[in-house]
Amino acid sequence: MRALSIAHHADAGPGVFADAIRSRGWEHETWMAPAEPAPSVGGYRAVLVFGGAMNVDQEDRYPWLAAEKALLRDLVERRVPILGVCLGSQLLAEAAGAAPRRASEPEIGWREVELTPEGREDPVTGALADRFDALQWHSYEAALPPGATALAHSPVCLQAYHLDGSSWGIQFHAEVAFADFESWIADYRSDPDAVRIGLDPERFRAETRDRIAAWNRLGAGLCGRFLDAVAGSRHSPR
Repeated sequence: MRALSIAHHADAGPGVFADAIRSRGWEHETWMAPAEPAPSVGGYRAVLVFGGAMNVDQEDRYPWLAAEKALLRDLVERRVPILGVCLGSQLLAEAAGAAPRRASEPEIGWREVELTPEGREDPVTGALADRFDALQWHSYEAALPPGATALAHSPVCLQAYHLDGSSWGIQFHAEVAFADFESWIADYRSDPDAVRIGLDPERFRAETRDRIAAWNRLGAGLCGRFLDAVAGSRHSPR
């Protein structure tokens, strides 16, 4: 089986999810959406969509977003399994009929996430603790698409949802490897919200260094359960 990762920056790609994909014997390719033409996705059994410094409603500034959104709408219509992360979760939600929006406040740092009752029974999120601290870096949120199931929330926003079929969105960065996180921290001043809230980069770096090994195990497991759900699905994408 083949999986496609859609990335928006070199330091915001599949991270530890890539190891989970390969460990299950899947073929894996990455499309760098801002720089490359959209691929034909007919041969992919699953698509994973990752984060970026751009926002979901900035097509005027990032015109390539329009082509990516069209591709995601087509994938949703054809019921191709998708796992969206952060910006990817917001793009997936929009493709499924939700409106993009700015969150009531940025979430940058380690923030508590709580599963819903449905999240505790879900094949992808159900293995997580009922409450856990998650690595976050976002100012926008995914609204719950029509017909989707909310799986997790933070005090600020929806943190995970399940679309009808085999597609999921997560707002937190379960994929990030420490080397990529270091790149984000080094460039944090390019995010006006990080500056505005007074982010302490050294504190965030130190906390993440202490937590990252366990966090990467959580992320690899989550991705693995997504792939297992896809592989076990009796539905074949059109």
